[in-house]
Amino acid sequence: MLDNQEIREALRVMRREYPEAGTTLTAGTTFHFLLAVILSAQSTDQAVNKLTPALFDRFPHPQDLAAAEPVDVEPYIKRLGLYHNKAKYLVNCARKLVTTFDGQVPQTLTELTSLPGVGRKVANVVLAECFAIPAFPVDTHVNRVAHRLAMVPPKATVLAVERRLQAAIPREKWLDAHHSMIFWGRYRCMARNPRCNDCPLLPMCITGQQSVFKQN
Repeated sequence: MLDNQEIREALRVMRREYPEAGTTLTAGTTFHFLLAVILSAQSTDQAVNKLTPALFDRFPHPQDLAAAEPVDVEPYIKRLGLYHNKAKYLVNCARKLVTTFDGQVPQTLTELTSLPGVGRKVANVVLAECFAIPAFPVDTHVNRVAHRLAMVPPKATVLAVERRLQAAIPREKWLDAHHSMIFWGRYRCMARNPRCNDCPLLPMCITGQQSVFKQN
């Protein structure tokens, strides 16, 4: 398993290859960004960005969305997977924002995860991106890359991945590291057909070494 220095070096390689790595969700307010992150579950950011302008225009404030029903939201997001459930999450999230938080997006992990549709990953993204509160969101890309590069034990849970990376990386670098790993997972270390042959991190990669060995 990689030690802290090796993890940091791997991340420097990722950042060199993808210096532009950052959030690709677009939203003009914290409330809308929260909605976008909820919608991005099991969907691409590109797909979310295509439909959110109309959604955000129709529901500019939590109070507007709280007054709606899921059936009112579904036409705006029906191109996304799980849109029935996501419509319910959005409406119920807005209602709790209004009734419990005076229409404001809260700024703590505990409060954010009390909102419908908001798990630990979504909450951490909002904390880091909207409020500059150090957090290390672990999505499917981060989880996959951390395991393939042996940054964590083979059976590490998502929470264990988060804590291991937080321990290895300075707090002020958490968000950059999160984005670097996401881009690495999207464009280099994909779930299917990863680009292993010319990967600069191949010596660290369990999956890549096995793939190249089989090819040879």
